[in-house]
Amino acid sequence: QVQLVESGGGLVQAGGSLRLSCTSSGRSLGTYVVGWFRQAPGKEREFVAHIGWNGGTTDYGESVEGRFTISRDNAKNTVYLRMDSLKAEDTAVYYCAAGSVRSTRAEQYHYWGQGTQVTVSS
Repeated sequence: QVQLVESGGGLVQAGGSLRLSCTSSGRSLGTYVVGWFRQAPGKEREFVAHIGWNGGTTDYGESVEGRFTISRDNAKNTVYLRMDSLKAEDTAVYYCAAGSVRSTRAEQYHYWGQGTQVTVSS
């Protein structure tokens, strides 16, 4: 069983940076694709980024391309999302998810964390 826990969210000013972490308290993340999604109030869940099991392949949503960086350290059983040049529109609850295939679609991921709030003040 994979039990995901996100951390690192908080309040930051526009233009600032945050690094989110996603760890598994159960089975190792090392063989899973891990994705980050976000959901703002009143909006649908949005794909942010995903990373292959060995870290060799990444993909980003259009709205974060060039500002966010996904990475993983399988020895630490952790996936990171570095967020730079944050904008007010990045405000959302950020979720990490684990699955078997690389996908931008939330339904392709089997395991989800509870989410961490990111608030960007303008």
